[in-house]
Amino acid sequence: MVKNIIVISDTHFGCRLGLCPPKVRIDGGGYYEHTAIQKKVWLMWQEFWDKWIPQVTKDEDYIVVHNGDVIEGIHHNSVTQISHNITDQVNIAIEVLGKIIAQPHCKKYYQIRGTEAHGGKSGQAEEGIAKALTAVKDEIGDYSRWEMWLRMGKILINFGHHIGTSSSANYESTALYKELVEAYVDAGRWNNESPDVLVRSHRHRQFEIRIATDKGYGIPFITPGWQLKTPFVYKTGMGRSSMPQIGGYLIRTGDEDHVYTRFKVWNIQRPKEEVI
Repeated sequence: MVKNIIVISDTHFGCRLGLCPPKVRIDGGGYYEHTAIQKKVWLMWQEFWDKWIPQVTKDEDYIVVHNGDVIEGIHHNSVTQISHNITDQVNIAIEVLGKIIAQPHCKKYYQIRGTEAHGGKSGQAEEGIAKALTAVKDEIGDYSRWEMWLRMGKILINFGHHIGTSSSANYESTALYKELVEAYVDAGRWNNESPDVLVRSHRHRQFEIRIATDKGYGIPFITPGWQLKTPFVYKTGMGRSSMPQIGGYLIRTGDEDHVYTRFKVWNIQRPKEEVI
């Protein structure tokens, strides 16, 4: 049984502030080379997969779950895209993620659909990417899905992209804990098993809570992302005062099927001081 799950999200391929390899071809024969700050994020991406993942998985097999917002899309009259041709953005995603999935220890790939503004109406772009990457299909035959219930040993995990946001760090835990409690209530109402781990993304900020349960822990968490600050982020409360959090997560089962998590998060340094 595979006992390692790697969770990434919010790669926003196709954005000049998103994850991007050193050089990509765009429609018409031209090329885009990543910026100096994108280079820093790309080096973090390489370290994440080449060093951190082998260490925390103990060189064991794993599956990969992308928890939504694979590409940037075309939205809100934004002009930060590398290309407004969705095919260019899709090709970048397939190129980068395809190399991850091709690794010997990667046994399966699952795709969660994110925000329609990025992945297209009904997640159509993410569905196309997931199909190209031969993601595991759901029960009705789609390659991507809005939510997923995944069992690993005795542990039941629920994946979904969206989570409520807050403009204040004082309330970062509120929506996440509320999501877990609502999952418990709904499971009890219909006599279903409640999740042991609840995974959300969307905020681009890591956050995690642990509460005691009969299986050891109930763990809801939010993943960091792989996108730098966009013009929209500068309008939000925490976005104005904080720097991007870059990274991903590990979910692992240990002794007696107890679950635990680890995460790798980098913080982008704030802009250089001006001196007068």
